[in-house]
Amino acid sequence: MSAPQMDIRYVAHLARLALTPEEEARFGAQLGGVLEYFEKLKQADVSGVEPMAHTMPLVNVTRPDQVQPSLPHAEALRNAPAAANGLFSVPKIVE
Repeated sequence: MSAPQMDIRYVAHLARLALTPEEEARFGAQLGGVLEYFEKLKQADVSGVEPMAHTMPLVNVTRPDQVQPSLPHAEALRNAPAAANGLFSVPKIVE
């Protein structure tokens, strides 16, 4: 679809933009350039390219799970703003 075929006013309305006639002409030309580039991309030979979701392989960068001693209960509660019965006490947020 070329830029003249695309209704710039309609697209601006969808984006909730108020464009002047000069802006409509400028953005129409820019959109036309983008659409021309897409047409060039359609000409690329991708027959040997496997479909993928990402351009780079995804690698999990988290550390491996290792069993370690946990924080002692008393030390975990030491800096709590409020504690009751050995638990963190938080304000009620449900009305």
